[in-house]
Amino acid sequence: MAQREKNRIPSFPLPEADLAAGGDLWYLCRRGRVADPSENGRGEGDSAVAMDIGVLAVLAPLLFLLLGLGFTVVIDPYIRREHRRIMLIIAVLCLTLIAQNLAENALALGPARVTARTLSSIYGYALRPVFLILFLYIVRPKGRHWVWWILAAVNAAVYFTALFSGVCFRIGSDNHYHAGPLANTALYISAALLVDLLVQTLRSSRETGRREKWIPVFVAAMIAVSVLMDSRVHGEEQPVAFLTIAIIVGSVFYYIWLHLQFVREHEQDLLAAQRMRIMVSQIQPHFLYNTIATIRALCRRDPEKAEKVAEDFGLYLRQNMDSLESEGLIPFEKELEHTRLYADIEMVRFENVRVEYDIGDRAFSLPPLTVQPMVENAIRHGVRIRKEGLVRVSSRLAEGFHEIRIEDNGNGFDPSSAEAAGGSHIGIRNVRERIGKQCGGSLILDSRIGEGTRVIIRIPQRRETA
Repeated sequence: MAQREKNRIPSFPLPEADLAAGGDLWYLCRRGRVADPSENGRGEGDSAVAMDIGVLAVLAPLLFLLLGLGFTVVIDPYIRREHRRIMLIIAVLCLTLIAQNLAENALALGPARVTARTLSSIYGYALRPVFLILFLYIVRPKGRHWVWWILAAVNAAVYFTALFSGVCFRIGSDNHYHAGPLANTALYISAALLVDLLVQTLRSSRETGRREKWIPVFVAAMIAVSVLMDSRVHGEEQPVAFLTIAIIVGSVFYYIWLHLQFVREHEQDLLAAQRMRIMVSQIQPHFLYNTIATIRALCRRDPEKAEKVAEDFGLYLRQNMDSLESEGLIPFEKELEHTRLYADIEMVRFENVRVEYDIGDRAFSLPPLTVQPMVENAIRHGVRIRKEGLVRVSSRLAEGFHEIRIEDNGNGFDPSSAEAAGGSHIGIRNVRERIGKQCGGSLILDSRIGEGTRVIIRIPQRRETA
């Protein structure tokens, strides 16, 4: 793809005797010497085989990469339709680029075929900006890139002048490459595209806030380095340009980048589904009916207390809805308030239940609906059948962790069956997953039958988010 400034064909006369001895003109020119007839063709054959194996060693991995990429893109059910179309176009163009590189190499090393070599060079130069524009569509599929398409068309038009003018480049009758004043047009346009690609990538990273932004940055750097490496090649055989290799490898990296984007979006969907499941678990019909029945009974016996319970219940429901809509972390104080509202309502219903608090650490954040479900488990499945049921909620800063403990003196249970128990133990697995994914925390469950249960939630201090 990258044209060399000097023709690599040696310009010296070949003795007729050597030609008559059976030497291949193309091979002799390519090797830069005339085979010794005394070698009986063995040196030529061995060198040719070595050269063919070397070319195959470069081509085979690239072809396997492209064929694998194309097949994977076709069968991938998760990639978006517009991304699938762009990736397939890139794969096809990469195959044509390999063919152009091979043709360019053969034409440069063989007898002079001016028109064919000129057309091959024009195609290679015209294609350079197109790949970068397609990469832009991967980063910003809904972006307006028509300005770059206009510049790509201008770039192609400039190089087409090589068919009748030397203003860009020309191939002489001696098969030498001669650069014109506009020979670097593709280089300048591609450099501008690389800069825009980096800018768009960084702009997109502000929306995602993820480390996968470095993949497009790495691809851009790899392309820039490959152009520099191609510019250093003079006089050596180069079946496939470094830039072509960089584009093919970069295409695979962009496909990986697309899948990382899908994983990120899938994680967000999972978190939303988890919030929905725990929300539903919090608003079970029996809790609604029992609370309303409690308020109704209190209206006759203690109207002021009934009003207080109704107010707490309304606020509790409102905060549940807010938790459903929340996508990030919330202050611990807010989660604690939500827990108190639930516990106060339950203590009105079950006079034998008492909830105590020992809060020594407040300045941190955690996922919503983290502590309250654990307190609900303690009341519903532990202490409410006790004559004097006790649930204790405490928090402290210990060894670089914000540690929350929910302890009860209930019946206890088998921890190995807790997560598989479905509705009998609300959200243990759900809470553990959300703590781990959203703030790198952990949930430890310790329960002994007949003695009670302890839940320890630990959130790393270094990863706290206001």
